[in-house]
Amino acid sequence: MATAEVVPRRWSLVGRDAELKAFEAVLDETGYSGFLIFGEPGVGKTRLAEECLAVASLRGHAVGRAAATGAAAGIPLGAIAHLLPDGVDLSDPVVGFATAVRLMSRAYTATARLVLLVDDLHLLDSASAMLLRQLMETGSVLLVGTVHSDSSSGENVVTLGRGDAVHHADLAPLTWRKVNELLRGALAGHVHRETVDRLHAASGGNPLYLGELVRGALTEGRLVNDGEIWRLADAESLPVTRRLTDLIRHRLATVAPRARRVLDVLALCGPVSVADLEHEPGTDVLDELERAGLVTVVREGRRAYVRLAHPLYAEVLPSDITEPRRREILRERADRLERTGSRRREDAMLLASYRLAGTGTADPALLLQAARLAAYGGDHTRALVFLRAIPEEDLTFTALLLLGRTLSEAGRPQEAEDMLRGADAAATTEKRALAVALARTHNLMWRRGAAREEAVAANDAARDRVTSPAALWALRVNEANILSNLGHHAESLRLLDGMPNEEPPAGDVAGAAAWTAAAATRASALCFLGRGEEAVRWAERAVALSERARDGSRAQTPQEAAARSALVLALTESGRLEEARVTGEHAYTDPTGAPTGWQRTLLVFPLARNAWLAGRPASARRWYAEIAHDTRPQGVIIRPLALAGLAAAAALQGDVRAAEAALAEYTGLAAPVHVPEERLGEAWTHVARGEQDRARTVLQAAAAEARERGQFSSETVFLTDLARLGGAAEAAGRLAELASTGGPFTVARARLAAALASGDPDGLSAVAGDFDRMGASLLAAEAAGAAAELWRRSGDPRRASAAATRSAASAALCEGARTPVLRTAGAAVPLTAREREIAILAADGTASKDIAAKLTISVRTVDNHLQRVYAKLGVSTRRELVDRLGGTSA
Repeated sequence: MATAEVVPRRWSLVGRDAELKAFEAVLDETGYSGFLIFGEPGVGKTRLAEECLAVASLRGHAVGRAAATGAAAGIPLGAIAHLLPDGVDLSDPVVGFATAVRLMSRAYTATARLVLLVDDLHLLDSASAMLLRQLMETGSVLLVGTVHSDSSSGENVVTLGRGDAVHHADLAPLTWRKVNELLRGALAGHVHRETVDRLHAASGGNPLYLGELVRGALTEGRLVNDGEIWRLADAESLPVTRRLTDLIRHRLATVAPRARRVLDVLALCGPVSVADLEHEPGTDVLDELERAGLVTVVREGRRAYVRLAHPLYAEVLPSDITEPRRREILRERADRLERTGSRRREDAMLLASYRLAGTGTADPALLLQAARLAAYGGDHTRALVFLRAIPEEDLTFTALLLLGRTLSEAGRPQEAEDMLRGADAAATTEKRALAVALARTHNLMWRRGAAREEAVAANDAARDRVTSPAALWALRVNEANILSNLGHHAESLRLLDGMPNEEPPAGDVAGAAAWTAAAATRASALCFLGRGEEAVRWAERAVALSERARDGSRAQTPQEAAARSALVLALTESGRLEEARVTGEHAYTDPTGAPTGWQRTLLVFPLARNAWLAGRPASARRWYAEIAHDTRPQGVIIRPLALAGLAAAAALQGDVRAAEAALAEYTGLAAPVHVPEERLGEAWTHVARGEQDRARTVLQAAAAEARERGQFSSETVFLTDLARLGGAAEAAGRLAELASTGGPFTVARARLAAALASGDPDGLSAVAGDFDRMGASLLAAEAAGAAAELWRRSGDPRRASAAATRSAASAALCEGARTPVLRTAGAAVPLTAREREIAILAADGTASKDIAAKLTISVRTVDNHLQRVYAKLGVSTRRELVDRLGGTSA
C-alpha cells in the first residue's frame, strides 16, 4: 500500500521515448554539438536531461553537470568554473579562454566528448555561454541544456542554441495514457479511470504538479485503495500541498493588482470572453498575462476566450480572495452574461452557478436547463446541485423525471424510485408515461438489482397508458433488454422477432434511438447464445447508426453505450479478441464522448470478459475491480459477476488470498439474479488452492446449468476450462456440438478439447496457431505446451523444443497467468494429471498429510507420486520443487 512517504520525489521517466531516441541519435552523430530541452516548469526537463546524461555515461563519454542560477548570473564563469582544467589563468579572458579550449580539446575527442548538462541554461552568465560555445564548436563538448519555455529568446539561449548542430526538444505535458502509466508505477497498483481523469486535468499533465497532488491526497487520506484499485474518495477539490502552493504563489508574486483581478475572475468563473476583458481591464493587461504564461487564449468558432494557463492556479488563487470580493465577482459575471445573452451550451450552467454562489438562488427554469446540460455531460453531482436548488412548488414533471434519473446515476436508487413514482403520477401524456417507464426499469434493474418480475411489471404497467405503435415497440424493446440483461437471451430474441431490418430515415431521432437499442440488445443476446458472427453484424450497424445520430462533440447516448458494449462482446465471441480490446479501450478513453456512470460500467464489463478469455488476468482483474468499486454498495445485477470475475482473475495470478476475499464478498451478496458464468470465480479459486477435482466438479455443474438456460457462450467457456484441467474426454463431444453452430472461437476451443482428449500433438500445435492469431494467448500457450509434452513423450525432442519455445512466447503475453499446464511445463517426462495436482499442492506449501486429506488418498500414495514428480522434473527436495514451479513453501 503506497503512502505519501513512499511515492517517489523522482518520478519514473514516462512518455519521453521519442526525446530519448533523438538524444541517442545526437550522441551518435559527431556533427551535433548540443541538445536543448524546452518546457514549462515542472514538465520534466531536468529529469529527461539526467536520463540523457546517464545514457552518455553508459556509452563511454565523460559527463559533467553545472547549474545556472540567478545569483550566479552576475559572476563570470561562475556556473562552470569547477569544470575548467588546472592551469587556466582567467586574469586575461582572451588568453584564458584560448587555453581552456586547447586543453579541453586535447582531453576530449569527438568519439568520447564531455557531455555537459547545464540546468536552467537561460540563467547562465555571458562569459560561461561564450566559452561553452567555443568548446561546442571544437567538438570537445556536447551541451545538454534545459530552458524554460518563456526564456527561449534569451541572449545566451540564442547564442548556444543557434545552428543546425544543436537539436531542440520541446517537452509537452504528459497525455492521459502517460499519466495513467506514471500513477500505476508510483502507486504500485491500478488506478480508477475517474481518478486518472481528475489528476490529469488538475495537473495539466505536469509531472511535478502531479506528484504533489498525489502526495497531498495520500496524506489527507483522500486517495485510497480498496485492496484492488486506487480512487479519490470524494468529488471535492483536490488537496494542494504547501510546496505546490508555494510554487504557484511564487509564479504569481510579481503580478500587478490590475492583472491579479483578471486572474481572480478566471479562477472563480473559468474561461471568459476576450471581448469582455478588452474593455475592463484592457488589452494591455491581457497581453502582459499572456506573455507571462499565466493565461492562454483559446478559440471556439468565431469567439475567443481567456483562461488560466494551468488548472491548479484556480485551486490556489481563490484562497486569497475575500468573501465579499468573491460574491461581487460572481454577481458581476452573472449580470454581464445575462446582458450579452447566453450563446454557448454551457452558459446556462455558468449562469446558474454564478447566481447560486453569488446570491444563493436562481430562476427555476435556468436551474432546470443547467441541470439538463450537466446530466447530459455526465456530471451528475453538479446536476443534483441545480435540481435541489429548485423550490418544491416549481418541480415540474420534467424536473421530477430528471431528478429521478440523476439520483439513479448518482447511486441513490431508492430516492430515485420515489422521485420517479412522483413523475409517473404527473405524467399526462403517452410520451411522458413512456419516459418514466424506461427510467424506472433502468433504475430497478441496474441500480436496485430488482428481480425479473419487478422490472417487467414496471414495464408492463406503462402498456395501459400508451397506444401508438412506436411507443408499444419501445416498451417491447425495453422488455427484451431486461430479459437479456437477466440472462434470458432466447426469450429476448423472440421479443425482437418483429424488428425491422431497415434502419430509420435520417432525422427520425426517436426511431434511431429505438432501432439502436433493439439492435444492441439483439447483438448482446446473440453473443451469449454463441452466435458471435451474427452478433457482430448487428452491433456494427447499431454503433454506426448511433454515431450518425449524435454530434461528435457530445457525450454518448445510452443507446450508443449499449451498442459499443455489444460490439466488444460480439468481436470477442467471434474470435477477434485483439480487435475487441482495441475497440473497447478506444471507446473507454475517447475524449469526445467517453462514457460515464452506468454507461462506463456497461463498457467495462465486456473489456473485463475479453481480458479473461484472452488470458490476461492482470487486465481482467483491473476491469472487474473497477466494476466492483463502482457498483458498491448497490446490489445491481452486474456486481456478482464482477466479484466472481475478480476472484477468478486473482486466482489465475496465484493470489489466493485476494481470490478468497472477492469470493467471500460475492457469497455474501443478497442478489436476486445470478448467471452461470459467476461460477468461474469458485472454480479457479479451487485451482489456485490446488483442488483440481473440486474445480472440475464446479465446471461440470456450471456447464450443465448454462446449457439448460441456453447460455451457450458460457457453456463453451466452462467446457473449455474443464478440458484444460484434465476433463477433455468429457468435454470434447459437447464442444463439437456447440462448434456446429458457433463461430471460429468456439470451433477452435472444440478442436483444443478434441486434441487434448486424443493426445494429438499436431492438432494441438495447429490450434495453438489459431489461438495466437485470435489473441487468445493463454489457450495458445497451453495448447503448444501440451503439444511439447506429447512430442517429448513420443521421443521427438526437436518438435518438442519448438513447441515449448512457442508456448513460452505466448505465455509471456499472459500477464503472469499461473495454470497447471504452464506451471509444470518442461518436465523431462510429462506429468500425469494426478502428479501435476500433487506437485502444485506441494509447491504451494501443503504438507503430505494435508494433500492426502484434500484428495482423499493415503500419505504413502502422495509421497510415491512426489518421488515420481521429482524424477520427472529433475529435482530432489521440496525447496527445489518450489523454485521449479514458482510456489511458496510452507
